[in-house]
Amino acid sequence: MSDQPPACFDLTLTEEQRITRESLRRFVASHIKPVMRQADEAAQAPAGFYKQANELGLCLMPIPEALGGAGMQRSPIANMLNAEDLGEGDMGLAIGALTPLSFVNAVLDFGTQAQQETYLTPMASEQPETATIALMEPRATFEASELQTLAQPVADGYRINGVKNLVPLADQARFILVLASVEGEGSHAGFVVERDAEGVSITRESFMGLRPLSLNRVALEDVVVPPSARINVDLNRLLDLSSIGLAAVTVGCCQAVLDYVVPYVNERTAFGEPISHRQSVAFMVADMATELEAMRLMVYRAASRAEQGLDFHENAYWCRAFCAEKAMEIGTNGVQLLGGHGFIREHPVELWYRNLRAAALLQGAACI
Repeated sequence: MSDQPPACFDLTLTEEQRITRESLRRFVASHIKPVMRQADEAAQAPAGFYKQANELGLCLMPIPEALGGAGMQRSPIANMLNAEDLGEGDMGLAIGALTPLSFVNAVLDFGTQAQQETYLTPMASEQPETATIALMEPRATFEASELQTLAQPVADGYRINGVKNLVPLADQARFILVLASVEGEGSHAGFVVERDAEGVSITRESFMGLRPLSLNRVALEDVVVPPSARINVDLNRLLDLSSIGLAAVTVGCCQAVLDYVVPYVNERTAFGEPISHRQSVAFMVADMATELEAMRLMVYRAASRAEQGLDFHENAYWCRAFCAEKAMEIGTNGVQLLGGHGFIREHPVELWYRNLRAAALLQGAACI
């Protein structure tokens, strides 16, 4: 008999997870789905959205009570479920709502007690601060393990130079966790930089998808931070947790696509019968449902292993690779099933298609 634990996981939600999920789904139904088209057109989140999202307590839950939080146990599974439900409303707004939580999780995972007091206490106040993570860099060959942003040790701390892009909410965040290579060490670390620090410039970027999400380019020119701002981040763990979170958001969006096309193909008639009676249509819908369920189970398993403290690096990679490929397939098929209607903005499938393009692009966001 092997002493290894069984390689299985329980899909039954706890009572707490069930209640939280019901709250999230009500929030999505009332505060995201009705405004997702307007938010996409305006290329910004609705006024007061992030304040409403903050009232859900996503950031407060894992912050210790001594620092003003709820002091609940960190749960990758609960965070993953939240990401999936938010993604079913809108991917851009979902990633925005999860961005401060990503920073909180990184500081809890890798920060010292003093750093947690410094950076998490303001995020648990009555007027909570926003924070984000800056990982990606603007080059076609970007590789997270080969960061060009450089932190040089100096007498009073570290001098940081480099450019980051696709940084969510950087224009609103007080704290930006900048991932950089450390000169002379051959390693990486995170450095908490304040948005208004000297040498920091932030420019809003615009993309075909995730339009309500404020994605920014952050340029750092001779930005000096104290030694206490350095957080020794385990980059692989951060990337893996981000892969699971982004995959969960993607699963939620794909669920929205499937839920929209099924009644459409059953109600749309051609030649005197619903188009779902055509095998080519029925098979396409069945393939979408099958791939979606496979995506979901991969994400759930990876989150379960992370919660149990088991190695989940391989599972996180599967989530990222498989969900990026199949999400684009589901998005494309969603547009295809609507025919000409899939191309016009009257229907949301083109919006979901554009958002799903980001599934293979983003890294470091939605860290659960």
